[in-house]
Amino acid sequence: MAAEDIFGPLGDPSRHLALDELEGRLGALRAAPRDSGRLAVVVRRVPDKIREAPDRVELRPGGGVPGDAWGQQANANPEAELTVMQVELAELIANGQPLTVFGDNLFLEMDLSAENLPVGSRVRIGRSVLEVTAKPHNGCRKFAARFGQDALRLVSKPELRHRNLRGIYMRVVEAGEAALGDPVEVLSRPAAAGP
Repeated sequence: MAAEDIFGPLGDPSRHLALDELEGRLGALRAAPRDSGRLAVVVRRVPDKIREAPDRVELRPGGGVPGDAWGQQANANPEAELTVMQVELAELIANGQPLTVFGDNLFLEMDLSAENLPVGSRVRIGRSVLEVTAKPHNGCRKFAARFGQDALRLVSKPELRHRNLRGIYMRVVEAGEAALGDPVEVLSRPAAAGP
């Protein structure tokens, strides 16, 4: 039985790291690609808190990941269509837990910092085009339950907020298929905020 089946969306408390350990690992992390990377993981949150990790999805404007809990909401916020995390940061925080525990939709090998991908930046993933929205993606009580209070402290530190350690929100602007391993390419950044 996989760890995600045992611990579900609650996570494994024995995997929680202390803040000093998280900070040390964060400092040792290699720099993420800024202009091009790849799609590492796709997650769909379905009823009964089950998480699926499909190999490919057809992303459409206003649709998010097909079948995901976001699309099942009566008043789904278009600014929160897709939740996206940098895969290396997610692996650091998960500390051996499956990435599906996060509940985020897309995990990318790419620098998601505000300097690299400011609001309005567009990226191509496979055949789809996504845009960074203004909605902040913050840690919450669920995040703390899954990864510990120290993980929440890390992603919430004011001096690190610009790095978007908890991730970002994106919306689909051009429909298209995205599959594991597909290239991720920055298409545009707002003129005044380029890296």
